[in-house]
Amino acid sequence: QVQLVESGGGLVQAGGSLRLSCVGSGRSFSADTMGWFRRALGKEREFVAAITSTSTTDISDSVKGRFTISRDSSRNQMYLQMNSLKYEDTAVYYCAARGTSWIRRSADRYEYWGQGTQVTVSS
Repeated sequence: QVQLVESGGGLVQAGGSLRLSCVGSGRSFSADTMGWFRRALGKEREFVAAITSTSTTDISDSVKGRFTISRDSSRNQMYLQMNSLKYEDTAVYYCAARGTSWIRRSADRYEYWGQGTQVTVSS
C-alpha cells in the first residue's frame, strides 16, 4: 500500500517556527516531484512548495523567504521548514507526490496524497 504520512503540525505563536515531515512508504518516491499544499478553513487548496528529484524547488510567493522545502530521498522523506509563521498560515498541510520530474502547482497533477497535518498559528 502506497502511503504518504505527514507529521510535525501543531499550535504555534505568530513569529514562531515548525518543521513538517512527510514520509513515503510502499514505493520509492526518489524519482518523484513532491510538494506541499495547504487548505485553510473555507478556502481552496493552495500550492505551497514543491521539489524535484534533483532538488529544484518552487516556492509560492505567499511563503517565499519564510518556508524552505527539502528532501532526503534515501529516507523517502520530504520536509517543510516554516519560519516567521503568520496567522494566515493556519491550515491543514498536505504532502503530495507525482511520478514525473516536472514541478506543477496544480493539485490535480499529483497522484499521491497524505492525510494532512494541522498547523495553527495564534496571533
